[in-house]
Amino acid sequence: MTERTPTSEQPPPPSRRPRRETVTHASAVRGDGPPAAVRHAAVPGPRPGHPPARSEISEQTTLGHTYVRSLMRSQLRAGLTALGALALIVGALPPLLALPAPEAVVWIVLGVGLYPVIWGIAHWYVRRAERNERDFTGLVEGR
Repeated sequence: MTERTPTSEQPPPPSRRPRRETVTHASAVRGDGPPAAVRHAAVPGPRPGHPPARSEISEQTTLGHTYVRSLMRSQLRAGLTALGALALIVGALPPLLALPAPEAVVWIVLGVGLYPVIWGIAHWYVRRAERNERDFTGLVEGR
């Protein structure tokens, strides 16, 4: 049996990553905390990954594009619903006001009756858009 000696044909040993120091307290940053030997060193290993949806969006993959399109579609749907409701109400006003009625009734309908309805539609739209964004954020962050 012959003993092998290291030659230049053998690959070099894998390089080890330097150990990282994890600071766990603000006192360690200021320097008045425990000595460096007491601090914990991070063990090299797999880094904790991001939730899949976030990485898909940030890497601009097809799935990430689908997530963003889903948010855009839900926002568009809410906007078109609010616009349709507003168009129905405003579109119904001319025929309604063309009916014979005292002038005071016309001003009450326009000044008092219409604005709360428009405010209600706007309030619904804002709440719906915020809910869509909150749902999307929950999906992306994995909640």
